[in-house]
Amino acid sequence: MNFTNILLMRHELLLVALAAIIILAELILDEKGSSRKIRILAIGLFAINTVIGFFPAETGEMFGGMYRTSELQILIKNILNIGVLIVFIQSDRWLNTIENEFKVAEFFVIIISTLIGMNFMISSGDFLMFYLGLELATIPVAALAAYDVYKRNSAEAGVKLILSSALSSGVMLWGISMIYGTTGSIYFNIVAANFAVSSLSILAFIFFFAGMAFKISLVPFHLWTADVYEGAPINVTSYLSVISKGASVAVLTIILFRVFPTIIELWQNVIYVVAVLTMTVGNLFAIRQKNIKRFLAFSSISQAGYIMLGMIGGNTFGMASIVYYILVYIFSNLGAFGVVAAVSNFSKKENIDDYDGLYKTSPGLSLIMMLSMFSLAGIPPVAGFFGKFFLFTAAAEKGFYILVLIAVLNTIISLYYYLLIVKAMFINKSDVAIPTFKNDWMTKIGFAICVAGIVIMGFASLILEYINSLSFGV
Repeated sequence: MNFTNILLMRHELLLVALAAIIILAELILDEKGSSRKIRILAIGLFAINTVIGFFPAETGEMFGGMYRTSELQILIKNILNIGVLIVFIQSDRWLNTIENEFKVAEFFVIIISTLIGMNFMISSGDFLMFYLGLELATIPVAALAAYDVYKRNSAEAGVKLILSSALSSGVMLWGISMIYGTTGSIYFNIVAANFAVSSLSILAFIFFFAGMAFKISLVPFHLWTADVYEGAPINVTSYLSVISKGASVAVLTIILFRVFPTIIELWQNVIYVVAVLTMTVGNLFAIRQKNIKRFLAFSSISQAGYIMLGMIGGNTFGMASIVYYILVYIFSNLGAFGVVAAVSNFSKKENIDDYDGLYKTSPGLSLIMMLSMFSLAGIPPVAGFFGKFFLFTAAAEKGFYILVLIAVLNTIISLYYYLLIVKAMFINKSDVAIPTFKNDWMTKIGFAICVAGIVIMGFASLILEYINSLSFGV
């Protein structure tokens, strides 16, 4: 191993260095004004880290194939960096409160730790590296969910998340142990070569898929999602909904393509059923929600169902569509969560009815929320339309026409509840509308990035062609 090999882990090493700098800064800086300095330092350094991630990088393997990286995996890591940067920017005002004054460094270090785990998951070449990355990405998130230690709902969210994560990890580890028992290896390439269709191997795959379905909130493994999203702080909820879910989807896609190509018909059937259930249940329950965070929780569940359409295709175009949609989803969902966070930080209101008449007092926030809702609903010409179109195309190319039809019908259902938010802001009247308030410059930067992403990603053909041209290494 030489220095060039070490640089294959550029993303992970930069994040470790960044976390160490933040910890040292908290120890060195005086208590007076340290919160603001740490926030600026962490956001500034992470922005630099995000830019460095797009510099040309070598691809290859380390540790005998335990860690590997390709152009696709580097792109996924860069996409996650963009999402985390937006989360950090949107969290600045929330962290600038009395109750969070002495917990600022912890927030950044915990999120960076989970991101390191996600990067190891993405670059894993065997199930051991994958599982270690998964646990590193999961356990600290429970601390984030319980970040508001003096609020009962937040503590409850942390407990529910850690219990459901422990159950899902146990189920997945059981499946991995059976995979090792049937193939004699945990390395992806060897498992793929030796994976023979049998009752035990099929059971092993089902357990592995069930464990990942918990992480992505696929039905029927979604029951923890709404409660955790509602109880956790809004900025943590946005991280769970976008970054954590995006990483899990990307990793599951890569593993299905690399490790289980011999049973593609089996996992296509499993995905078919799960996609239909996830889209339908997510949409139907979203209609009934009154709390905006629970509403976005079930919205994210239905979005996971749509992503499955790209996965079921089993080809490179489907994978490219998933990566493209993750990027679109980051901008769209973080735009919506940014508005929810701004409103909640000012008024402490989180119900959908509280948004009645918002356009008259806060037209800018209303327009950003409308744009985000349109993108999540798939209304042209914003980016979400092209994201869904490519996912549906990937499934249709493989002949899953009935599944595409069900997805289109679910999209029509989703139009109803997304437009309910728009109706509340622009049409409904309220005598107690949220008063006019100003956002700080950091919040405005976060909104600008999200809006620019939603609009620019509408030039879909060029971006998708670039993703599809990458060396997937799977």
